[in-house]
Amino acid sequence: MPVVHHRTATVDGLEVFYREAGPSDAPVLLLLHGYPTSSHMFRHLIPALANRYRVIAPDHIGFGRSAAPAVDEFDYTFDALTDVTRGILDLLDITRYTVYVQDYGAPIAWRLALADPSSVEGVISQNGNAFQEGFVPEFWAPIWDYAANPSIENERALRPALERDAVEWQYLHGVPDASTVDPDAWEHDLTLLARPGVDRAQLALFGDYASNRPLYPAVQAWFRDSEVPILAVWGRNDEIFGAAGADAFKRQAPQARVELLNGGHFLLESHLDEVVDIILDWRSGF
Repeated sequence: MPVVHHRTATVDGLEVFYREAGPSDAPVLLLLHGYPTSSHMFRHLIPALANRYRVIAPDHIGFGRSAAPAVDEFDYTFDALTDVTRGILDLLDITRYTVYVQDYGAPIAWRLALADPSSVEGVISQNGNAFQEGFVPEFWAPIWDYAANPSIENERALRPALERDAVEWQYLHGVPDASTVDPDAWEHDLTLLARPGVDRAQLALFGDYASNRPLYPAVQAWFRDSEVPILAVWGRNDEIFGAAGADAFKRQAPQARVELLNGGHFLLESHLDEVVDIILDWRSGF
């Protein structure tokens, strides 16, 4: 079993936690997590892929074990999270990589790719959206409302997303056998979400999510024009980013491979072995 290192680095005065494994001269796989988790979501995937890749998995600012400054000390936007991610890559002297995106990790990766298209050698999207049709309307309605008008009323409608029931639901919805999901996953998230000020940080990111949608046409054009290898491996029962978001990769980028598995938003918790096998098979093709 490959050794996984747990490290910290300083980017623009902020401490960033990241996990790293694999040979230093192997192709780089950058794992970018979503809400409400951290690199902890990749704790089993990292050793499974570290024989083939040098795997890097940072915690975004405000998540996991990375710094969580107050909202008046850090601009919680996807642009700012991207800047920190770029800072980690620069510190580690990484200029070429395949990116694995889930949820919030996707808009960070798309910004990295649009700024430096040649740096991205491949895309693995696991419930990481790049298409309007990927949004499940019922889930996203209160987020769009808050983005348009961050009123007290609209904030009140979103605050349950920070609480236990909603976090557990993200892990368990769409999973055929809930007993396959480790409860430590959401307990880990809830503990770190409870840090002082993190609620305001997460609300700021909810409000900024609308800034990702205007990027989609440019991202889709990059998929088509660059012919970058794409694998969309998706929990087809996801009620946040629906299966239509996975199918759209194939329609927009004929080179994409789409795999829909019988799981939910956090597919690695219930279908790790299948995801690993698919990634390794996909990787063998180029």
